[in-house]
Amino acid sequence: MLARKSIIPEEYVLARIAAENLRKPRIRDRPRKARFIAKNGACNLAHKNIREQGRFLQDIFTTLVDLKWRHTLVIFTMSFLCSWLLFAMMWWLVAFAHGDMDPSTENTSNSTKWTPCVTCVRSFTSAFLFSIEVQVTIGFGGRMMTEECPLAITVLILQNIVGLIINAVMLGCIFMKTAQAHRRAETLIFSRQAVIAVRNGKLCFMFRVGDLRKSMIISASVRIQVVRKTTTPEGEVIPIHQVDIPMDNPIESNNIFLVAPLIICHVIDKRSPLYDISASDLALQDLELIVILEGVVETTGITTQARTSYVAEEILWGHRFVPIVTEEEGVYAVDYSKFGNTVKVAAPRCSARELDEKPSILIQTLQKSELSHQNSLRKRNSMRRNNSIRRSNSMRRTNSSLIVPKVQFITPEGSQSASET
Repeated sequence: MLARKSIIPEEYVLARIAAENLRKPRIRDRPRKARFIAKNGACNLAHKNIREQGRFLQDIFTTLVDLKWRHTLVIFTMSFLCSWLLFAMMWWLVAFAHGDMDPSTENTSNSTKWTPCVTCVRSFTSAFLFSIEVQVTIGFGGRMMTEECPLAITVLILQNIVGLIINAVMLGCIFMKTAQAHRRAETLIFSRQAVIAVRNGKLCFMFRVGDLRKSMIISASVRIQVVRKTTTPEGEVIPIHQVDIPMDNPIESNNIFLVAPLIICHVIDKRSPLYDISASDLALQDLELIVILEGVVETTGITTQARTSYVAEEILWGHRFVPIVTEEEGVYAVDYSKFGNTVKVAAPRCSARELDEKPSILIQTLQKSELSHQNSLRKRNSMRRNNSIRRSNSMRRTNSSLIVPKVQFITPEGSQSASET
């Protein structure tokens, strides 16, 4: 807060603020790069300037399924309403052409035994109600067809066929929207961060994946791709260049048994795009690692796919995931509160290439971590020893303070007697 006027001169205050601002280092954040795949698996891609819009109508069923729910419900309602109105107009025209709307025919119907095409259709409202009854197979008994008009029989057959087609398409669309594969993928979770640590003497890129449901994903497989901007030797710029990353999986089919959360590991070797990246270079890299989990839902048999991505800021070097699966009373329990927790471990800060060329770096790193661990244990033991000594000294002082001093009593004869109480 600035000083009040008339106590400190304004020139001095402004000069001091300017000096403090000059001493403070100005840190400019690097512009945040747009990621290709969001953390929830959505593709961060916008389609623009599409001229051939008619291609979407050629695949009308997929277009209806991909629409939003509010648009689907509007189309669902309007399709039935428009079909009812269309055939109501056709029934009204049939009745009008046959003369069912003429009041004179109603008066002479008893003498000449005149038969209408559809009984009790005297207006457009009654024709609309008859159209609904025909298409949804509701018969109230007041309106019915007769064999007087062959054209009415043709309209009846046509309306039944159109109604069945609309029912099949719209009900199938609603079913597919409620049973879409990405709904099941909502319960497939990935760790918010990935780690790079040493496993079996090799630098490995690792992340954790888990399934929240008890129904399993059959034939689940995990793929990793690196997306980065590259330039070919010919000068061609590829903005989204995808490179597959091999997985460290002992099973040849590359399928995983996702009954409990697993740590997926990628060994950084010569085939890996991360082979030349060190810990200091990782923050400067413009790359994105996309993780794709595919499998078949056990209950529905529909193939599902869950996706996420990790950028350079979300990769922790020298960390490891904590174990979350424990055995309790004969049952394996999973603690999902520690799903993304990591712990810092010893790991060389060099790249995997340097580690392969100089294996002694790993030995030195492990030795340093062991020495630091022993020193921390020694410090902890000495602190415990000092605390125990201090506690014993404090106990002695408190015990000495509780000792009752000697009291001398003087008798009337002048003799003294000492006693302890």
